[in-house]
Amino acid sequence: MPAPQPLLPEPVRRLGAWCAVLLLVAGVLYVGIRLCAEFRTAVVPVLLALLGTALLGPFHRRLVKAGVNRSLAAGLTCVAVVAVVGGAVYIVVAALIDTGDEILASLKDAAQGLADHFGSAGNSLDDLASNARKLLGKFGGTAASGLISGVSVVGETIAMAVLALLLVFFFLRDSDRAAETLRSVAPRASGDLVEAMARRAFEAVEGFMRGTTLIALIDATCITVGLLVLRVPGAVGLGALVFVGAYIPYLGAFLSGAVAVLVALADRGFVIALWVLGVVLAVQVLEGHVLQPLIQSRTVQMHPAVVMVAITAGASVAGVLGMLLAVPLTAAAFGILHELRGRCSGTAQSPRPPPRSAG
Repeated sequence: MPAPQPLLPEPVRRLGAWCAVLLLVAGVLYVGIRLCAEFRTAVVPVLLALLGTALLGPFHRRLVKAGVNRSLAAGLTCVAVVAVVGGAVYIVVAALIDTGDEILASLKDAAQGLADHFGSAGNSLDDLASNARKLLGKFGGTAASGLISGVSVVGETIAMAVLALLLVFFFLRDSDRAAETLRSVAPRASGDLVEAMARRAFEAVEGFMRGTTLIALIDATCITVGLLVLRVPGAVGLGALVFVGAYIPYLGAFLSGAVAVLVALADRGFVIALWVLGVVLAVQVLEGHVLQPLIQSRTVQMHPAVVMVAITAGASVAGVLGMLLAVPLTAAAFGILHELRGRCSGTAQSPRPPPRSAG
């Protein structure tokens, strides 16, 4: 008897197989995101602690190499974090409070100037801005009342912050045993693969955090100096805004730069606003063509389109927190994909042995 003919041709069967795989992956991702949203009180501190561990790992390792006990080194690192972060938050908040009225007044003057310049179109813009303020006030008030509706929300935030700090301590102290823990929970035949993927993911996050922090500091310093030279009001507060916005690639730099230009336009005029725009663009060119390739050359490089899609997806899932976590998580995913691709092509390096305990 002749062999039975398949019901569907080979290309259609392959397409169906790929569609089934994509649907399965999408379903797993959706369930995972929903579970993370349900258990966000536990998931968010873990993710923040991983980011903190990636950023603070080099400092902890230096203390360990200097002969400090691992537990004491982790404790000193956490104390340093509290001191540095607390001081930075105080400086940023104080700068924004001191210069916030000037910035808001300058933005209001800029809007009024645009309305006066464009005449009837400006009146339409003014009406549109007024309606937008009413709409934002309505929904913003609802959101604000939902966020700060009671002590439970504040308590939950404080509890997550404390839990994240404690997790940073334990992650730093027990980092030398991470590889052994992964091997113990992974199937015996896939222990090397799981360890290699975890190392590549963590290295990608570590490089992103360190590189982004250094780039944010350089950007904020350069723009603050430029604003001070041009005598733009609220220069320190605008510099603080640039530093915070740098952790949201592209979008944060655009928004903080736009605010700086509008403030300069309202208070110092069109010529100074052009100079501020030139300073902002020069810093962005320096970041894109010098700082990014030089500082983050050893990390996973992502196309700007991928970064923007990741930020949008993170914002849709978890708001501002999702925007902050989207890029490092995407970097970790790219690190895992690169490791898998390297192993499939036979060019991946064997995982490095875990550092020996010095405590």
